[in-house]
Amino acid sequence: MGSPVGLALVGAAGRMGLEITRVAALESDLSVVGAVERTGSSSVGRDLGELAGVGCNGVALVDDVRKIDREFDVIIDLILPGATELVIEGARAVKKPLVCGTTGLSPNTMNLFDEAASEIPVLYTPNLSLGIAVTNQLVAKAVEALGGDYDVEIVEMHHRNKGDAPSGTAMALAKTAAEAKGLDADHDLCFGRAGSVGARSIREIGVHAVRGGGVFGEHKIILAGEHDQIEITHRASSRTLFAKGALAAARFLHDKPKGLYDMAQMLFR
Repeated sequence: MGSPVGLALVGAAGRMGLEITRVAALESDLSVVGAVERTGSSSVGRDLGELAGVGCNGVALVDDVRKIDREFDVIIDLILPGATELVIEGARAVKKPLVCGTTGLSPNTMNLFDEAASEIPVLYTPNLSLGIAVTNQLVAKAVEALGGDYDVEIVEMHHRNKGDAPSGTAMALAKTAAEAKGLDADHDLCFGRAGSVGARSIREIGVHAVRGGGVFGEHKIILAGEHDQIEITHRASSRTLFAKGALAAARFLHDKPKGLYDMAQMLFR
């Protein structure tokens, strides 16, 4: 067995960064060797292992990926959307593969992934869960098989602190359904309904966001026909799910050539 894949976590002191640190500590083929937080964070300079509760591991948090003083193989970006452009810039500067699961990104930031992929391997996904990647494939197959006779509605629920709505995952699922139905996701999505909206158009996919409590994430895809309904549901029960997905993505990406990848390519290659 070769050396463990060295990981650099951006947003390392957040809930997901600490969870990935805890999960990676149990893996023999992965090692967190770098940690980044935003400039001015009280976590900068602290030991990541101590913050995560796995014991001091000698990984001190810095405020720029270019300041990591140990060799690493893959960057995992877990920071808030406003800083993702800086993360992409840093990944290109150090020429390291980048895994990003941040949602709520602007079109400009999404375009930067395409530019970066001409230089380094990039895996972008709105959801790091392997189960969601499989759910997306199930939606595509089901909508294709049922054709235009079934209406598609998507309902997602997340914790009260989630800032973007609908979730990036719901939007990705809606895009998959739209493509399978031959619709245009830029024009044929309906975001909630209120008042006298009239009959539902056949060229319509409903997308609805619910917020409350501490829900990690639930996505329900409803295919409603005249005589039956099919529901495909993915429900996350812990943050560990996303940590494991992030680590699987890092394993997949670290030896890939430059290009833009997604979770489907990882699972169904």
